[in-house]
Amino acid sequence: MNFIKELQWRCMIHDIMPGTQEQLEKEMTSGYIGFDPTADSLHIGNLVPIMLLVHLQRSGHKPFILVGGATGRVGDPSGKTEERKLLSLDAINHNLECQKNQLMKFLNFEEGENKAEIVNNFDWFKNFSFLDFIRDVGKHISVNYMMAKDSVKKRLDAGMSFTEFTYQLVQGYDFYWLYKNKDCKLQLGGSDQWGNIVTGTELIRRKYFADEGKEAEAFALTCPLITKADGSKFGKSEGGNVWLDPEKTSPYKFYQYWLNSSDEDAEKYIKIFTLLSQQEIEALIEKHREEPHLRELQKRLAREITIMVHSEKELDTAINASQILFGKSTSEALSTIDEKTFLAVFEGVPQFEIDSSDINGELNVIDLLIERTNIFPSKGELRRLIKGGGLSINKNKISDAELIINNSHLINNKYLLVQKGKKNYYLIKIK
Repeated sequence: MNFIKELQWRCMIHDIMPGTQEQLEKEMTSGYIGFDPTADSLHIGNLVPIMLLVHLQRSGHKPFILVGGATGRVGDPSGKTEERKLLSLDAINHNLECQKNQLMKFLNFEEGENKAEIVNNFDWFKNFSFLDFIRDVGKHISVNYMMAKDSVKKRLDAGMSFTEFTYQLVQGYDFYWLYKNKDCKLQLGGSDQWGNIVTGTELIRRKYFADEGKEAEAFALTCPLITKADGSKFGKSEGGNVWLDPEKTSPYKFYQYWLNSSDEDAEKYIKIFTLLSQQEIEALIEKHREEPHLRELQKRLAREITIMVHSEKELDTAINASQILFGKSTSEALSTIDEKTFLAVFEGVPQFEIDSSDINGELNVIDLLIERTNIFPSKGELRRLIKGGGLSINKNKISDAELIINNSHLINNKYLLVQKGKKNYYLIKIK
């Protein structure tokens, strides 16, 4: 597989340094991307650089993942309007371990000449004194050069600390260290990182010649920042970031995020976030344009990404949970869904609480829905709905208003799901 051609048809190239394609076609080349340990989980915005590394490895090249144990203590100003909160070393180390475990799922770290490696820049910065750094690194890059970077110019009027100003030098040294010690000749990243990346290529060119007396060439490639067709921010839901950690974003919500993509976005996302071939994707898009109401493109997109990030089992759970809201699920399927997914599905629906002592073998449907929860204002309305077949509890149609509700009806031993008509749901929690 040709790496550059693969990225081109997937629309994943924004900037590319001259000579990069020739280098990649000449020999197996090592490339790296840095990940910022600001949180204990990666989010779907990080999937873009992850996919760059996946394609790099599938093309026969060697990927390095650089985790920022050192740079995470500084904070990258690129794309930021204010300085990031600095994290403690313990917090950074915790975040790094969590992110490492997630990254291991996407690449081959076990075998082959091009197996992936993880490196931590704290390993080469921890004994690097400030005086040594400004003497051995800072002298090679002028202030004028650094001031010309967009990440600096956009922040100057609002104020920028010396810490942030030096970030591009620190990141540039990462590239130099990997070039010298790991023969890593390519850095990849998002288009907002172009300034930092080319500082690294410039530092390699100047410092390597100064130190070794040899010419050196390093290369750069960036992908576009992902945007949504409606102008809203990619990777955000109503609850905030869409995380890869299932404890932060349930597989059900993760699946729903992709399933709810617009047609325009889905055509773009399926190229970037899946490993489907060009022929498969083009056929999917063509079929979708003929029958957009079936949303086959969104379904395949959500399927592929959910399996890649979570598992096929979690995908099945997410699909079963999705069917609940559309009236296609059964009481048996409802009972198999874990509590976290169940609550995620019904987040935002009206909720009521009743005491466990009420479920004593004497509570009937009328008492439950009128006296204990006021879901219905009157017995007459309740009876009319039951007669018309419009009331369900736990996806079972209710035909008798005097039916006794007891512990055997509870979902996860604490919930009752009431459905009034086709779309109105109510959740009753037994406390």
